[in-house]
Amino acid sequence: MADITPIIPSDRQVIDGYGGGQICVSGVWRDGSLIVLPDRTLSWEVGDIASLSAEDFAPVTSAEPRVEILLLGCGPTMKLIPRALRQALREAGVVVEPMDTGAACRTYNVLLAEGRRVGAALFPV
Repeated sequence: MADITPIIPSDRQVIDGYGGGQICVSGVWRDGSLIVLPDRTLSWEVGDIASLSAEDFAPVTSAEPRVEILLLGCGPTMKLIPRALRQALREAGVVVEPMDTGAACRTYNVLLAEGRRVGAALFPV
């Protein structure tokens, strides 16, 4: 039998699960929206997708080491983000990829295992 579990360094933040309005990161269930970076997880005090601004992503755009890809977990379904917000993040060096939260959680872990400079901004489901 082959083990296909990706090897991720033990000091990295791994998303273990989601549901019921919570997200589990590195064994800890947390309520509400989160920003998950490879080295830390932060509560994310935001309203909804429609009200997001570039300032809401300051923990991502100021992160060191730099985040290149930000997975935006929009909740149960993917939602588009305004062009101006996408452009502002791109100018800050971050490519944002909106998707449903489940897909964002799974994709984050895969990219983290590949050694990519990834972050996830997640609305709970």
